[in-house]
Amino acid sequence: MFLATVGVQIAFPLTGGGNLALTVASVSLLTAATLTHVIVTRGYLSASAVVVVVGGGGLVAEAVGIRTGFPFGTYDYTDGLGLTILGVPVLVSMAWIMMAWPALVVARRLAGSHGRLTTSIVGACALTAWDVFLDPQMVDQGNWEWRYPTPSLPGVSGIPLTNFAGWLVVSFVMMAILDRVIGGARAATTESRTGGDCLPIAIYLWTYFSSVLAHLAFFGRPPVALTGGILMGAIAIPLVVVLVRQVADARR
Repeated sequence: MFLATVGVQIAFPLTGGGNLALTVASVSLLTAATLTHVIVTRGYLSASAVVVVVGGGGLVAEAVGIRTGFPFGTYDYTDGLGLTILGVPVLVSMAWIMMAWPALVVARRLAGSHGRLTTSIVGACALTAWDVFLDPQMVDQGNWEWRYPTPSLPGVSGIPLTNFAGWLVVSFVMMAILDRVIGGARAATTESRTGGDCLPIAIYLWTYFSSVLAHLAFFGRPPVALTGGILMGAIAIPLVVVLVRQVADARR
């Protein structure tokens, strides 16, 4: 499912940034891959927790957001993403799911033994940094629009700072809850059979590198590639360093 997602996402630049069919396929496949990984390595209850906390929590946050402007700022969805619940496209709720679990896995790997608070903070930053790439792409496609798009991050025009502040708050709550209710892999045999947490880590790193390339070379947003490359890279690059060190230690 992850490899199929990669194939679909490669088609995005060839269609000027994607269309509804490609977006549905990409989000559905990656959400399925993420939840399948949780089921295999942590069990059905953990997967249910991801759906409720992240999918449900994201839906509620977005529904409140479009009605009150809190916590993301004032914005409106168009009909570009299809079916909605409470005025929020179902795909948006699924998108929270597909990246929240990878963000938590990455945060745990980086935080190590520094505790739950550090894990939650790193996880919130990891998830929010992804939106630096996502939001400009979706706005350019006409899937939603901001009423007050300034002030914004340098290079990320059209997206207000309030959006990312809201993402940090909502993501922190999600990470804190998930980190408490979902433990590590259930057994060594399960970890060896599934490659442990290789899949969510691969999802995060692929999303980072492909997003930088897409905005730089195909979407006409080099400044987004730079800013997003720095912000999401603050998570992705240290992650690569940690992984390389762990591989080196394992070979000794």
